[in-house]
Amino acid sequence: MTRGGVITEVHSGSITAELGLRSGDVLVSINGHPLRDVIDYRFYGAEEDLELLVERDGERIIYEVERSYDQELGLEFAEPTFDGLRLCNNRCEFCFLKGLPQGMRHSLYIRDDDYRYSFLFGNFITLTNLTEDDWDRLAEQRLSPLYVSVHATDLALRRRILGNPAAPDIIEQLRRLGNLGIQVHAQIVLIPSLNDGPHLARTVADLAALYPTVQSIAIVPLGLTKYHRGPFRLYRPEEAESVIAQILAWQQEYRRQHGLNLVYASDEWYLLAGLEVPLAEEYDGFPQLENGVGLTRMFLDEILDIADCQPWVGMATLVCGTLIAPVLERKVAELPAVVEVVPVENRFFGPTVTVSGLLTGRDVIEALRGRDLGDVVFLPRAMFDAPSKLTLDDMEPTAIGEALSVRIEVAGTMGEVVSSWCD
Repeated sequence: MTRGGVITEVHSGSITAELGLRSGDVLVSINGHPLRDVIDYRFYGAEEDLELLVERDGERIIYEVERSYDQELGLEFAEPTFDGLRLCNNRCEFCFLKGLPQGMRHSLYIRDDDYRYSFLFGNFITLTNLTEDDWDRLAEQRLSPLYVSVHATDLALRRRILGNPAAPDIIEQLRRLGNLGIQVHAQIVLIPSLNDGPHLARTVADLAALYPTVQSIAIVPLGLTKYHRGPFRLYRPEEAESVIAQILAWQQEYRRQHGLNLVYASDEWYLLAGLEVPLAEEYDGFPQLENGVGLTRMFLDEILDIADCQPWVGMATLVCGTLIAPVLERKVAELPAVVEVVPVENRFFGPTVTVSGLLTGRDVIEALRGRDLGDVVFLPRAMFDAPSKLTLDDMEPTAIGEALSVRIEVAGTMGEVVSSWCD
């Protein structure tokens, strides 16, 4: 079987367009290096003199290329990895995929744990399935930063959490990455009465001792859907407040030592406890924004920044999950505009799922049907997967708009709301 990347687009005016490469061709190797993914394509394609091996209709063609370092080859591929996706070898009882109902699209059930996706897209990985060949590649290509799910640094506890008795020592692995010059953003998914309390204190201390290899530590509460079957529960508001108090104490110490907080609570903790999220400067550049660390603060600050935007045209509806709704309602009330915040209860996964990113199209339609929605409805970008712009129940924004007979806009920030609503 031919390995390599299936080309889906050749950018107009690029070197490869001039060579005559086209959609459907397979780029097999560059300078004799077989290509495993787009990382190899970029790494080995960075030289000035290139030999491209391309397969077309069963025939192999070699193209000689001379380029300057600032010239892109101009190719897009069907998949970011050409040799498949590395799957997870753990059996976490709290895994989100175990909380999915049956009958959803196949891709949602894929238990990926691929370090290349961590480097390319910021996906969190466990480092439990790395081979020595993988370590050799990390040493050669310096794939940094990586995003690592740690959960616990005590080896026995981490193996228990991951359901993997062969999981390697995460501290040794992080040290090895540091010796290669690779930095890490770590996350700890906190589970009541399992890895919190003194276990959390040890985990944070162990990770902080590896700074600057470990650049940030995010603490995220366990999330459960109505489909989960297991001995777990969600955190209570008073417990969330206690976790935040722990984190504040650590932040004071690490800011004194390193000039940054280093450890951060995800937004859910503050919203659950009914506390104000920290100011923007407390997030030190928002290193784990996509993990829900500081997203609420960024959104709120943007509301303040654009409050004087003129003119506001008509009325808009802002859709969100139930967790953030009270905060948004208070802030939106300060705007010189007619904006209605509509929190949507998650019937698909159950009322325990309160974040905006796990809303489904059908739940949104059901919540909005029959309302005066104004001129435009803004849906949270986190509802949609990036490649295909589909909700978890396979709906596109246009389909939701057609069902509600209203203009739909997708926004990840208030700045996007403004640019598509204000003249």
